[in-house]
Amino acid sequence: MTFDLRAFLVMVALIWMTLVQPAQAQNALGSNGLNVPATLVAESQQVQAGQSVTLAFVMEPKPTWHGYWENPGDAGIGMSFNWDLPAGVSIGKPRFPTPDTLLISGIMNYIYKGDYAVLVNLIISEKVPLGSLPISVKSEWLACTDEICVPEQDELSINLTVVSKDAAVSLDNAFNAYREALPRPLGSKATFSVRDDIFRISIPLPENVDITDPHFFVKEDGILDYAAAQKFNRDGDKIIIETGARGDSFESINGVLKIGPQRGFAFKAIQGDVTMSGTAIAAGGGDGGNFIGGDGQSNTSLLIIALGGAILGGLLLNLMPCVFPILSLKAMSLAKAGGDQAIVRRDALAYTAGVVLVATALGAVLLGLRASGAAVGWAFQLQDPRIIFVLLALVTAIGFNLAGMFELPNVNFGNKLAQKDGAVGSFWTGALAAFVATPCTGPFMAAALGATIVLPPVAALLIFAGLGVGLALPFLLIAFVPAIRRRLPKPGPWLDSFRKAMAVPMFLTSIGLIWLLGRQIGTDALGLSLMFLLLISLLLWWFGGGQMNGRSRGALATMAVIASLAGGIALLPNEESMDSQKRATASTAILPGEPFSEERLSELRASGRPVFAYFTADWCITCKANEAAAIQRTETADIFESANVAVLVGDWTRPDPVISKFLEKHGRAGVPLYLYYAPGAEPIILPQILTVATLTDLVNEPIATASFTPSKI
Repeated sequence: MTFDLRAFLVMVALIWMTLVQPAQAQNALGSNGLNVPATLVAESQQVQAGQSVTLAFVMEPKPTWHGYWENPGDAGIGMSFNWDLPAGVSIGKPRFPTPDTLLISGIMNYIYKGDYAVLVNLIISEKVPLGSLPISVKSEWLACTDEICVPEQDELSINLTVVSKDAAVSLDNAFNAYREALPRPLGSKATFSVRDDIFRISIPLPENVDITDPHFFVKEDGILDYAAAQKFNRDGDKIIIETGARGDSFESINGVLKIGPQRGFAFKAIQGDVTMSGTAIAAGGGDGGNFIGGDGQSNTSLLIIALGGAILGGLLLNLMPCVFPILSLKAMSLAKAGGDQAIVRRDALAYTAGVVLVATALGAVLLGLRASGAAVGWAFQLQDPRIIFVLLALVTAIGFNLAGMFELPNVNFGNKLAQKDGAVGSFWTGALAAFVATPCTGPFMAAALGATIVLPPVAALLIFAGLGVGLALPFLLIAFVPAIRRRLPKPGPWLDSFRKAMAVPMFLTSIGLIWLLGRQIGTDALGLSLMFLLLISLLLWWFGGGQMNGRSRGALATMAVIASLAGGIALLPNEESMDSQKRATASTAILPGEPFSEERLSELRASGRPVFAYFTADWCITCKANEAAAIQRTETADIFESANVAVLVGDWTRPDPVISKFLEKHGRAGVPLYLYYAPGAEPIILPQILTVATLTDLVNEPIATASFTPSKI
């Protein structure tokens, strides 16, 4: 498989896994032989009593396949061994070579891409008699490509000979290369600390040791955020690393510091104080041009593909009811500019600047919150009812503006703006379009925004800027392609009617926000909030009446609207009343589900039940559409009930760090996310757009879904 195809599959994995992958999984399971075959060999066929001999599991992955390190990272399964040994024979711990990294859609894997060998020492007691010494072992491992995974196992055996102490023993020189690939032990212990979800470790390493493309691997699970960026500093004879933490319950850990291809050092670290000092070491070959967490070319390509997905996702946002009126009316303003291409292009670029600036600013705030330890994702602001109330007031005001009740110079979509201050007006119109589009998550956006979790901040901001470019793209095409602009209807009296008609989708958006606000704060508090919204509307009507009579009421109206907004926000209810509202509405679902938790998911999987877990939010239009069209349907509920499918619901309407981290673990910056766990199989990530058949086929065809991208949960 070529590199570009793999990166493309990362972007379209949701659709591809459902439509294409089942057939490939069947082919893999039905193939002859193993995809990562293992051979058990000994360094010497003769061994002396009282001595030891090294055995090697020589693993030879087929092209495009790989195996896993003892700690596989975010996904995968480590290799296991079940030995059958004669009396007087014992086995040491397996020793793995220095691994590589594989980062796909925010999931960090510790793998081996080519041939590798796992070494173990076989210890022979002095009491073992001379002669034949049969050794056998049943080993299990996971074989994966970048798309599918197949659990594999084999029963391996070797027959050694115990010889006398003065007998000659010949050694296999291939073991020299096997040992070279093992990380070399460091003589001194390292020190690590965990504080505020930040992991730091100080590793003693002579200053004259060269480092290329470094990475830190930890053997213990549950302490590192594997996909988080790793920062490296050199301070004299020590290397200091900083990355994300998941837990702090370890007093000591074991790790491997990779300093180059198949070069690494193994060490043990104990808790202590560690500060980030010294000079930064560039990741990715030392040139600073690549992204940490795999080879630089892979992540650079991921950035390019994710940027393309963000642009395409932003383009589709223009079809949303809250954005489409703004786009339509600005298109009409371009048509009115006629042949003056300078004005048309100026306004288009100003509009684009407003869109891109707001989209990037929202992304910067999101990244800043993540850096401070908050578990947030795209549209995080809609988890706060105060922001929803402000957005509701804003959208309602836009609707009244379109309906002709009042005019505002900086939010005016009519003739005055185009004639007086088109560039400034276009900029603020673009900013407004970007802000009101934030509740929406459409196709292609999930994988693109998910990439912002693992990319460095500058690269992540490019993704958010790309989303803004996509949102502004129709406006740019109209402005810079005269053939498109000439096809727009000519301005005329009908334009005023069209403008008023565009108020309808804005009011529909207001209704949706009212429903969302009611879901969050309850009907009683919603009634009080709507009273303040009515007060704001009356103030705008009073302001518009003054405009018609030539009176200036702008300053007084502005202060009154701000006071009304502040009053409405101050009277919003607390979290306890919002929780009771959510519990009251959950019991009416056609397909009822339990609240999601990783503990409950583990319990259900251990009991052998199939599990459907979906992550949603009341402000997610795509989520609600899928629930109405596929999830909350009698056909789906009946099939799931007959198959005893457990349903877990991750409600992300309000901030939930547990759900946020789970989403990040699956490479998502927001909802929706749909997962299906067949008994004894790895989870299937379903597409963002669901149908009833998508869900019912999961139950009707369980064999075809047995091997998918693995996860530890």
